[in-house]
Amino acid sequence: MLLALIGILLGIIIGWFLPFTIPLEYTRYTAVVILGIADALIGAVRAQVTKDHYDPWIFATGLFFNILLALGITLFGDMLGLDLYLAATVVFTFRIFRNVGIARRVVFDQYLQKEARHQPSSIDNP
Repeated sequence: MLLALIGILLGIIIGWFLPFTIPLEYTRYTAVVILGIADALIGAVRAQVTKDHYDPWIFATGLFFNILLALGITLFGDMLGLDLYLAATVVFTFRIFRNVGIARRVVFDQYLQKEARHQPSSIDNP
């Protein structure tokens, strides 16, 4: 998990300083790929936080499947002259918000349980 976060941070830093522009006709494809990656990463973080079974193979296959499916939907929409990339965008955004909400709730519950253990009971203090 730590290596993944370091890799993401390095990628952001390198991307920030590299003068690279994406042609306008590929922006839809780039957007759905980024959302697919973000969905997979946040799903992995949620699995780690909620103590679900995290498997790197499931993460990797999910990541590539998300990317390929989103690209396929976007390409199919372009062939039909429809904006089907919006469907992938909506679904990925919904999944990202759901996973962040679940992880937030688990972290908040863990914090409340930790605070409850550190509170002195009223029986000890008359």
